[in-house]
Amino acid sequence: MIQTQSSVAGEAHTPSVPAFSLSNILDKDRIVIDSKVSSKKRLLEGVTDLLTRGSTLDTTRVFQILTERERLGSTGIGEGVAIPHGRIDGLDKPVGAFISLREPINFDAQDQQAVNLVFGLLVPEEATSQHLAILAKLAGMFRDEALRRSLAAMNDVNEVYNRLIHWDGTTGNT
Repeated sequence: MIQTQSSVAGEAHTPSVPAFSLSNILDKDRIVIDSKVSSKKRLLEGVTDLLTRGSTLDTTRVFQILTERERLGSTGIGEGVAIPHGRIDGLDKPVGAFISLREPINFDAQDQQAVNLVFGLLVPEEATSQHLAILAKLAGMFRDEALRRSLAAMNDVNEVYNRLIHWDGTTGNT
């Protein structure tokens, strides 16, 4: 179990969920802001392009993994956010990508709201617990209304990157 200096008395810690930083999975070159896409399929193609950027991963296979996951149920988690994700062989460590959309699109989200913020995630095939831990962190992040509002309004990749990697769960952090 990883101990943190900022532990709060009585706070539950799960030994199987390692601490991590988004800076370990997200690079500035995998962030796109103010993207204009016309459909869920086109958005998943864009996420695929970002997730495979600078790697030897097969884009066709990654797109297939993301679309197969969407067939199981939408990764639109609500409040204008989607987290398309999947596991794949040949990946050494998790990789993430972020897209903010100029105009929200239908993503079949649980709350039926159109999506304008998307965080794509790929993890190694065998990294089941890590996959779930990262998804839980992302879902928690994107429940933060202040974070969602600030990301949707930002027009600089560096600002978006810094806001994402420095999010600590407190409203108004930078």
